[in-house]
Amino acid sequence: MGSKVGEFRKKLKIVDVKGGPNEGLDRVGLMIVVAGWVRTLRAQSSVTFIEVNDGSCLSNMQCVMTSDAEGYDQVKSGLITTGASIWIQGNVVPSQGSKQKVELKVNKIVLVGKSDPSYPIQKKRVSREFLRTKAHLRPRTNTFGAVARVRNALAYATHKFFQENGFIWISSPIITASDCEGAGEQFCVTTLDFFEKPAFLTVSGQLNAETYATALSNVYTFGPTFRAENSNTSRHLAEFWMIEPELAFADLKDDMACATAYLQYVVRYILDNCKEDMDFFNTWIEKGIIDRLSTVAERDFVQLSYTDAIELLIKAKKKFEFLVKWGCDLQSEHERYLTEEAFGGCPVIVSDYPKEIKAFYMRQNDDGRTVAAMDMLVPRIGELIGGSQREERLEYLEGRLDELKLNRDSYWWYLDLRHYGSVPHAGFGLGFERLVQFATGVENIRDAIPFPRTPGSVEF
Repeated sequence: MGSKVGEFRKKLKIVDVKGGPNEGLDRVGLMIVVAGWVRTLRAQSSVTFIEVNDGSCLSNMQCVMTSDAEGYDQVKSGLITTGASIWIQGNVVPSQGSKQKVELKVNKIVLVGKSDPSYPIQKKRVSREFLRTKAHLRPRTNTFGAVARVRNALAYATHKFFQENGFIWISSPIITASDCEGAGEQFCVTTLDFFEKPAFLTVSGQLNAETYATALSNVYTFGPTFRAENSNTSRHLAEFWMIEPELAFADLKDDMACATAYLQYVVRYILDNCKEDMDFFNTWIEKGIIDRLSTVAERDFVQLSYTDAIELLIKAKKKFEFLVKWGCDLQSEHERYLTEEAFGGCPVIVSDYPKEIKAFYMRQNDDGRTVAAMDMLVPRIGELIGGSQREERLEYLEGRLDELKLNRDSYWWYLDLRHYGSVPHAGFGLGFERLVQFATGVENIRDAIPFPRTPGSVEF
């Protein structure tokens, strides 16, 4: 009765064949199997060329097939078309063409899944707007396949950075009774009276991370967050991912140093490990992106106070749409001017903001007017990271909740932390999709996440 489960083995991917320094020449003579989807098929009198992609890299595997190959009848009859899934066995040989070093001489081909003639992703280029309506198929395109791989690399590098630096990953809840930002832009969770109190989808894992930071020292969360902000723009999503580290026994300077080290680490990682995809972005999405990211990875960041930033903006010989004055919240046009023009493409960290425009949990500075908060501004995006030193003093925190007319009872557990061994601590939040935009050059944030959720749209 029963049988032993077979051993799991990693299957050979196209990236394993073509991704090395000699682009596959060390594999010449080997018989291999490739499974993937047909990108193009060109049938000539004596030979057929099939471009196959399995998603492991940007490059296709060019498969050269003659009529003596097993399964050739499926090609001849027209069953194998663009979009079809196939399984191919063949020998790696030096390529006769100039676009690749090696190709596959096909011995056997198997049609796994047919593709209907209505398949919308043919060789002809289609707009990203159209592809958003086909989000279930768009990862098969060069652009969205590359975005997905770089997104994966950024996520991996994120965990790698924090794990290597002694942080512990915390699973923050998706359903919460608290509003971290105090802005009220939350999605309500229903099924009437299930929790016997109002419940919401989380806007941030920060408050939960703070509880673990006061026990485990340095922690981080990385998960989905939700904002019921009715903004139908290229910069906003209703569902997005956030990276939120929290550092115990730390102040704002430690926070800024951590944010800088993190960003430089993940940028270096994709430049070193996603070269083919980054070259693609540099050619087709944003010319100069590799130089821009290299500047971020190598240069020291500029740090200045909010007050100095306002003074610089007022003196700027540029007309802004939004008025600049002390006490205003910096808009995207202000942020981009600072990082792109005032400081020549270098990331800028602005610190010590007016307390009236920042959240209740940020530590009040000695001047009584500002809080120990910081925003990191980067070219093309504006604000990428927002952070602060948290208010560890109970009386100040209670006073701030009262000022903003927030219900203390909703934050009883958060206040409780200040009763039992409170410590100075700091942290920041980074919207992961904005990081993906920054790293790939895609202009619309809806193209930086697999299935975008926006006002009026919850397809797929």
